Amino acid sequence: MIKIVSFKICPFVQRVTAMLEAKQIPYDIEYIDLKNKPEWFLDISPTGQVPMLITEAGQSLFESDAIIEYIDEISAPIQLGLTAEQRAINRAWSYQASKHYLVQCSMMQSGDKTVLDEREAKLHKSFEKAERQLGDGPYFSGDAFGNVDLAWLPLLHRAAIVEEHSGYDMLAQFPKVKAWQQVLLETGIPAKSVPEDFHQSFSDFYLAERTWLGRGANLNEPHGKPEQVKVGGCCG
Repeated sequence: MIKIVSFKICPFVQRVTAMLEAKQIPYDIEYIDLKNKPEWFLDISPTGQVPMLITEAGQSLFESDAIIEYIDEISAPIQLGLTAEQRAINRAWSYQASKHYLVQCSMMQSGDKTVLDEREAKLHKSFEKAERQLGDGPYFSGDAFGNVDLAWLPLLHRAAIVEEHSGYDMLAQFPKVKAWQQVLLETGIPAKSVPEDFHQSFSDFYLAERTWLGRGANLNEPHGKPEQVKVGGCCG
């Protein structure tokens, strides 16, 4: 059976597990502490990052884009009958999502509203592109659920959790993206692609007292400079 090596709140990991869930491919998963990476992991990981996929043959694969392509190559496609051009377009739109994962992570860690606004402006550029591209839905490609939906799922799932806990809606300006978010949540894949304690782990890190979102996004407070904790380099 395929094995995934994971950090619980890494969006790159969730993209991989979401694809495995969507394709109904069984897998084992092992969570590691990125602050204290086990030697066995460092021995087989060229980058020291998650996700890592260990194949049934024991081969270790790294980099989430490569892992996604591998999963696609060993299983039936989610969307049938796509041309080479359509597959290339889907990969490009998937990249528009994944290159903003760490942008969103940084934004959610902002200690005050000024910093959050600066970081969110970068994230909004991605949502603006999606808003212009989305049609009548319900999915990115219309009626067909596909790889682009899976790539955007971590961004939209995290936005939903932030709104639920703090009242802050980072998709408020993007009605089509907001509707798309709801449809993806209703598939059940977001919940299946994360551990049972994901909400708690996510909240403990991104919605803690040190962050503006954690202290109550709708509260007016002086702009301070609470400690920032970086997660860049943990996954990719």
